[in-house]
Amino acid sequence: MTERILFVDDEPNILDTFRRNLRRAFDVATAEGPEQGLLALESAGPFAVVVSDLRMPVMDGIAFLEHVRERAPDAVRIILSGHGDFATAVAAVNRGAVFRFLTKPCPPEELVGVLRDGLRQHRLVVAERELLRGTLRGSVQVLTDVLALVNPEAFGRSERIRDLVVKLGARLDAKPLWQLELASMLCQLGCVALPPDTLRKRLAGEDLTAEEQQIWGMHPEIAANLLTNIPRLGEVAAMIGAQQLPPGPDVPLGARILRAALDYDVELRRGLSPSLAVAALRVQAERYDPAVLAALAASVADASDVPMREVPLTGLRPGMVLARDLTNAAGTPLLLAGQRLSDASISRLRNLSDILQTDGAAWVVDGVRKGPGA
Repeated sequence: MTERILFVDDEPNILDTFRRNLRRAFDVATAEGPEQGLLALESAGPFAVVVSDLRMPVMDGIAFLEHVRERAPDAVRIILSGHGDFATAVAAVNRGAVFRFLTKPCPPEELVGVLRDGLRQHRLVVAERELLRGTLRGSVQVLTDVLALVNPEAFGRSERIRDLVVKLGARLDAKPLWQLELASMLCQLGCVALPPDTLRKRLAGEDLTAEEQQIWGMHPEIAANLLTNIPRLGEVAAMIGAQQLPPGPDVPLGARILRAALDYDVELRRGLSPSLAVAALRVQAERYDPAVLAALAASVADASDVPMREVPLTGLRPGMVLARDLTNAAGTPLLLAGQRLSDASISRLRNLSDILQTDGAAWVVDGVRKGPGA
């Protein structure tokens, strides 16, 4: 994609000069005034560099670049102004996070040099973000693969609550949602350190002894400690570490959502219907955030209207969510309702269908969702 530069000024003749003098070297767009500049960001972006005049009606250049910073954080911001006092330059740097502060009249060769520097800075910002995104995705993939191999029960639980957690987050305006989704995917990571029997009893909804309950209470902290050193996962680790805490102002919203979703999943595994599972949580309302419980009840009510369909094993696709437990001929669950299908689980079902004695079909919820954007 061609890297574009947006010039914003309230004087049309100056914008004409920019277009005429720079069009051979750069892909230039112009906007007359800050309001038109913000519209251009939405309708004609993305822009690698945004150059703004300082003194404009309605909104000055510093305030305009603050909006640019919020809406297009990767865009490199430059002030080009006829007013070059020191206090104004400091305000531009502190509020608008500008890359350069130029004064009019600016020699063409200086402007061209600064624009090229701005484009290079934009490339560095984008490259660093993509590197972090790739590192993050790779790290999460490794961790979920390890969890699936070492403790498939815990992995299945995190997969079952994933869609529900995202829906609750959307209802409660939890941002960014990708952090909450990652927290749901990794919230059971600490279970790799738990005794298998303790985990089995907990996931089956059986009562734990005092000693087992103490051991179970350790897994959020174990997971949080594992995640703390991974770039950009600090807030995800905080959600996971607090997932068993009672609601309070110091407990992240993501942790409160996790707690309700995980306990709801336990009630489902006890054999309760979705509506009765919500009612069971409401009996212990002091354990949960009232807003989260209300969002859970609404999501469960909406889910009752979601269409299901029966799909042969050959028609299963990664990302589909099981609407019912997938069992073998003896009634033993192979995959549980709410679990998202992956390439690995689909391959296992197809390759071992005779051994596993499946009936060759599964009930799934319509729609395939993609993974989290990081």
